[in-house]
Amino acid sequence: MAETKKKKDDSLYYKGRPLVRSGNTIYYGFPGDKYVALLQVVSTEKFQEMELANKVTVQIMATDPEVRTKDRIIKKTEKNGLYNALNIASIWLERALTEK
Repeated sequence: MAETKKKKDDSLYYKGRPLVRSGNTIYYGFPGDKYVALLQVVSTEKFQEMELANKVTVQIMATDPEVRTKDRIIKKTEKNGLYNALNIASIWLERALTEK
């Protein structure tokens, strides 16, 4: 991927925003921003000797700690494959962060 890069601090970035993985959960965006994307790998499929994400849930969430967790979700969808999920997450996150 040409748009996925490692910065000097050895963190993984996609389209200028950090990606942080914990198990089957991937956080996309800066934690200090108003919104972040939460990607959860729901199912995987075997390809040769690797496990690839098959179904991925994408959620755009508010980072405000005063809001209940259930109410933080702004948008939600499920996509086939990690690339499709990251693509829609980057579009939705950009739109959410530029809204007034």
